Amino acid sequence: MRIIVFGGDGFCGWPTALHLSHLGHDIVIVDNLSRRDIDNELETNSLTPIATPSVRIKAWKELTGKTIEFVNFNIAKEYDRLLHVFYHYKPDAIVHFAEQRAAPYSMKSERQKRYTVDNNLNATHNLLCAIVDANQDVHVIHLGTMGVYGYGTAGMKIPEGYLRVQVVNDVGEVSEREILHPANPGSIYHLTKTQDQLFFAYYNKNDGIRVTDLHQGIVWGTNTQETSMDERLINRFDYDGDYGTVLNRFLIQAAVGHPLTVHGTGGQTRAFIHIQDTVKCIELALANPPERGSRVKILNQMTETHRVRDLAKMVSEMIGVPVEFMKNPRFEADENELHVDNRTFLQMGLNPITLNKGLLMEVHEVAAKYRHRCDKDKIPARSLWRR
Repeated sequence: MRIIVFGGDGFCGWPTALHLSHLGHDIVIVDNLSRRDIDNELETNSLTPIATPSVRIKAWKELTGKTIEFVNFNIAKEYDRLLHVFYHYKPDAIVHFAEQRAAPYSMKSERQKRYTVDNNLNATHNLLCAIVDANQDVHVIHLGTMGVYGYGTAGMKIPEGYLRVQVVNDVGEVSEREILHPANPGSIYHLTKTQDQLFFAYYNKNDGIRVTDLHQGIVWGTNTQETSMDERLINRFDYDGDYGTVLNRFLIQAAVGHPLTVHGTGGQTRAFIHIQDTVKCIELALANPPERGSRVKILNQMTETHRVRDLAKMVSEMIGVPVEFMKNPRFEADENELHVDNRTFLQMGLNPITLNKGLLMEVHEVAAKYRHRCDKDKIPARSLWRR
């Protein structure tokens, strides 16, 4: 297949592009390098030394003989160029990662809130408009988030996107229907992902666009089989308070001898997935597209759940660093349960990589190797959900 990976220079996009290329697909990356620009804004950088796009692509060609094309522009602002990409490449499928992906960054100030909304919603809507405008049958795979559901489960497993409800009319008659699971976003970033769902539902209903929306848990790990082939292909490792996901942040803190910072009681339960499983799930979604005329396919892309304090304890005992509890900058419950239905990917053949000491140590070793690049002042989370 010819596949365009929008946002293909990022933490999930780059390893996905390599994985799909390795499988034999014809890959085009579209990215405006905004994540690298945000590094400049925050005066930080990936812990791992990520090469420029041209060096990355050249290294991939040298190692595998496979070509990946790269186009640099902003799909949220340059609609005419986006439409030209669809006319020129005529993709069979697109993978949409081209959104600002960090909840803490989206809450830093009004400027980052507005940027996140402007970028994420315009990027998604422009993509859908361009598919209709070009009159092409393109399978859209979108990386969403488990955060659209919030973090409570109302005593049940969170279903895959749709909730069966009963409606009672004025005369007591009961009818059943399925609706999108009620949204309960916890940040501006999560809010944009809930709006994405409505865009997809509308364009699916009105224009028949085939969409798979992947509600992903927190990604941990750094490298995949492909990014491990050569240091020029190495993936991002974000450790700062805005972009560093909780488990990766614990591992770099351990590597530099910094206490593991747990927000609040640490009783927040989160869904997790390894980066290698992320690219596998994209592969499976491509191989199992929704049928023409069917509704948006929503899948929960996660493999396990853990409480934050339990993760901190695991890393602390493994590496020998203390745990430090601090005030939670987020506006959320101190404790929550989280039960998630993820049966579809398991039925498709996903064999989940679960948290284990061997893999944790592997990521810790990456952190230790590059710890000289760590700026300890950037580790604390400083974005506040409420002033």
